[in-house]
Amino acid sequence: MSVQKIKICGISNLLILEELIALEVEYVGFIFFAKSPRNVSTDFLESLKKVDFKSTRPVCVFVNPEEEEVYKISSYLTDPILQFHGDESDEFCESFGLDYWKAIRVKNKADLDLIDLFPSASAILLENHVPGTYGGTGESFDWNILENSDELANNIVLSGGINSENVHNAITTNSWCIDLNSGVESEKGVKDIKLINSILNIIKNYEIK
Repeated sequence: MSVQKIKICGISNLLILEELIALEVEYVGFIFFAKSPRNVSTDFLESLKKVDFKSTRPVCVFVNPEEEEVYKISSYLTDPILQFHGDESDEFCESFGLDYWKAIRVKNKADLDLIDLFPSASAILLENHVPGTYGGTGESFDWNILENSDELANNIVLSGGINSENVHNAITTNSWCIDLNSGVESEKGVKDIKLINSILNIIKNYEIK
């Protein structure tokens, strides 16, 4: 699909999920956080057991979860990635024996030093820092912070407020993966396949130039 990997996060609709799988989007994210408008219902989680993800890999998104919750939810999926957005330690994140991504909230360049606290992470997700808020702000941090950063040797997932208007700038950060969420929604929590196809085409055409 693209050199830069793509993740569509906040999926809670089976038809949208099936279309993303058909599009061979590399990663699809499911949010398990009660305060999120994209929180996955029990019925939707149950339906995931029957889904053939093919080449698309599921990502389970948590915020300060209990161990039991992580084990239970991840058991519904084959080879999921765990994504942690709270105050979890590296030891906790790696204790489940699955690949994991750790989210770090960025307000300035010094925050990139936090990457070193998670040596076992298979990727680091960078998102905007809003005091008292864990992810889902729909806003971008200053991507210029990433210029000439040694941290980009890691698998960096760029997240927060990415849409068709700024995706070109997101691509130029040379991040390993771009995480799309609110920028491909027709309303909060509702993914729009037309917006998804539009931004995927922008990414594809940009790389051809």
